[in-house]
Amino acid sequence: MLSTLPRRIWAARWAYLFLLPAMVPFFVFIVLPILQGLGLSLYDAQLVARQFIGFDNFVALAKDEVFRQAILSTIYFVVGVVPITVAIALLLAVTVFPLSQGVQSFFRLAFYLPVVASGVVLSIVWLYIYHPTYGLLNYLLSLVGIPRVEWLGRTETALPSLALVVVSWTIGQPLILFLAGLGGIPLDLYDAASIDGAGSWARFWYITFPLLKPTTLFNLITQTIGVFQVFVVVLLMTRGGPMNTTQTIVYRIYETAFTFFHFGYASAMGVVLLVIVGLVAVAQFRLLGQEVEY
Repeated sequence: MLSTLPRRIWAARWAYLFLLPAMVPFFVFIVLPILQGLGLSLYDAQLVARQFIGFDNFVALAKDEVFRQAILSTIYFVVGVVPITVAIALLLAVTVFPLSQGVQSFFRLAFYLPVVASGVVLSIVWLYIYHPTYGLLNYLLSLVGIPRVEWLGRTETALPSLALVVVSWTIGQPLILFLAGLGGIPLDLYDAASIDGAGSWARFWYITFPLLKPTTLFNLITQTIGVFQVFVVVLLMTRGGPMNTTQTIVYRIYETAFTFFHFGYASAMGVVLLVIVGLVAVAQFRLLGQEVEY
């Protein structure tokens, strides 16, 4: 097989040539910074000094309580946000798909607009909604006699409140992908199932859901990677508080690098994040991708 590899590469030379314009920026802006970050994690690097310290940064990370809290908060985000987002998107897609194209287009636009909107703008809107004095949410609760809540100021409610914000603006992409996947399922399968007496739930469970497994797997992996990188909502709404309960790995990396100027230590955090995301992605492929044809 190895002997035929150069021959296969030469046979596909035109394909590699056409891929070159996309691969050059990928290596310059993705691969090269990752390699530089891996190298920097072995240094005590600050603004004007750099000293090789080996794996001391990783040893310090193992004892860093704030970083452990950031890992736990990030896992909370992933476990809480990703399944809810994918499930809501699937439910909406199945509900909207039988409707007319105009209605489908409306829902696509309505749910995808937050995806392309600025995270800064959306965070400011949610800051108004959560405001303890004149926020919309507390006003609605006061109408039914529920006392006002410091949504972002209490350790019990801050992290779930941020999770809700992330869910609100991440539904659009999986919804569009699910609608596209539903469009690729042959209608003959549903007609045959109806003739055999299958109800709506049976048609969904035995036809729709199995045939949407590749789309579901793709959504789970991309949403997981995206939620692991939660940053803007934390920076603008809580800055990791109260009492570090909303610290996330990416926000902790930002804070360590650009507030405390410990670039080597921040790079070590980035390496840990890279390993965690890679392991989770592999686990998802192992557990959910067995019946998916690539």
